[in-house]
Amino acid sequence: MPSETAGQKIANDVSALLRARNALLWVVTPEEVRVERALIEAASASTYDVRLWDCVNGVTDATGKEVTPGRQAADPAVVLGAIRDIKQRAVWVLRDLPAWLKDPTVLRAVRSLARTLPSSPRIEARAIVVLSPSADVPPELQDHAVVVKWSLPDRGEIETIYDNAVKDLPQDSGVKEAAIEAAVGLSAEAIASVYAKSLVTQGKKIIPSVVAAEKRRVINREKGIEWFDPDPRGLDAVGGLEYLKPWLTQRRAAFSQKARDFGLPLPKGMLLVGVPGCGKSLTAKAVAAAWGVPLLRADLGGAKSKWVGESEANIRAVFAVAEAVGNCVLWIDEIEKALGGASQGAADGGVSSDALGAFLSWMQERKGSVFVIATANDVRSLPPELLRKGRFDEMFFVDLPTQVEREEILRVTLKQFKRKPDTLDVSAIARLCQDFTGAEVAATVPDALFKAFSEGERDLSTEDLLMAAKSVVPLAKTAADKISALREWAKGRARPSSSPESSMSAGNDRKLDL
Repeated sequence: MPSETAGQKIANDVSALLRARNALLWVVTPEEVRVERALIEAASASTYDVRLWDCVNGVTDATGKEVTPGRQAADPAVVLGAIRDIKQRAVWVLRDLPAWLKDPTVLRAVRSLARTLPSSPRIEARAIVVLSPSADVPPELQDHAVVVKWSLPDRGEIETIYDNAVKDLPQDSGVKEAAIEAAVGLSAEAIASVYAKSLVTQGKKIIPSVVAAEKRRVINREKGIEWFDPDPRGLDAVGGLEYLKPWLTQRRAAFSQKARDFGLPLPKGMLLVGVPGCGKSLTAKAVAAAWGVPLLRADLGGAKSKWVGESEANIRAVFAVAEAVGNCVLWIDEIEKALGGASQGAADGGVSSDALGAFLSWMQERKGSVFVIATANDVRSLPPELLRKGRFDEMFFVDLPTQVEREEILRVTLKQFKRKPDTLDVSAIARLCQDFTGAEVAATVPDALFKAFSEGERDLSTEDLLMAAKSVVPLAKTAADKISALREWAKGRARPSSSPESSMSAGNDRKLDL
């Protein structure tokens, strides 16, 4: 027997709410067609007739046939009056009502119905279902309305859409699974549309990459979140960090069903703190590619609003999009810029506190397979609530690269620019790059290539790279005090991402006792 889909479960919950005589349901969804179909089934299961209303077509039954009061009910006051006066057991699904609730007369009519309908005889029981893409219920209705958030199609529902799309065509189980996974996070209408588009344009085949491209377009139109291209080289793109990489490999395996059966919890994510330019952001891009999952970049600062309460709603919407995608990496770059003022009396009217509250609540309660990678340069400005054990699986400190790591960074970068590291004295170059950040080490390669190209497109030499390194004034000198303070903070608070080495950097002993 097939398992119950998420949509079926919500429909069953709605049916139970109707039987319990809840008179006002506020259903949050952007999908009218799919949800109305489920609502009709839920109402029928509770022996209700169904009436649907919008401001253009007036009132129709479940088949689309016009019924009393018909087209004259384009005015919401007319349909609300009909709900009051037509004493017939029915569920009234109102598509456009939220736009009219700014009218105090309409708002009062809805509130009065919500108060009086529960006391009607069962044979005359009526309920109002408001369809809205927003969960913002007017304050006057909050005590009367039951908010139902209708989730996007899960894999079971997507499989049904897929099977309907290819029912007369030969099927490939591998392609089917990939096409279903690629569609997670899209509405039913969008899934059906992109499957049809792929069948038409790809020779009667559903190509998962075509579906994924549509998902990227949909996500990029959301505020505060974007689909980001991961580094295709995976963890090979990251030089060093030999303590962090094995930890990430362990967490990847923990997303499998075997891990669930073993009793492992879903990994939450990690917080990377440390010196700017030492690979924190690159790690986020590399992990997504290594794990073969989408990379989403959350801009919590961009989701914030000047209005208290609206920031929290926007940020929750960002996390809802990430959860809808399914298995993915959610990258929050420089998290301190969005949340740093929450616990320090920031003069923003509580906006930062709203953002922090939304983030902490989601991190605590979420059950999806979103792996969060948050990065921070100035971790001292972050609120302590964010740093306590349990918010993230682990917090790693990323310091300036060691000699071994600088050599590895040079090799990785030289390969990226199609040069052979074995033809150069990588160790000598790395020694000259002492106290460089990873980004500063990597930047010596294109700088040297420019010189070689300008001198007759000759081969790159060790001397070119040494000259490029000598021209750099490293961050360790220009921001020595900040780096020293950051290292002092990290002692005993964060795990090192790589093995320390004893070297003098920015006037301080590099060796960390973590």
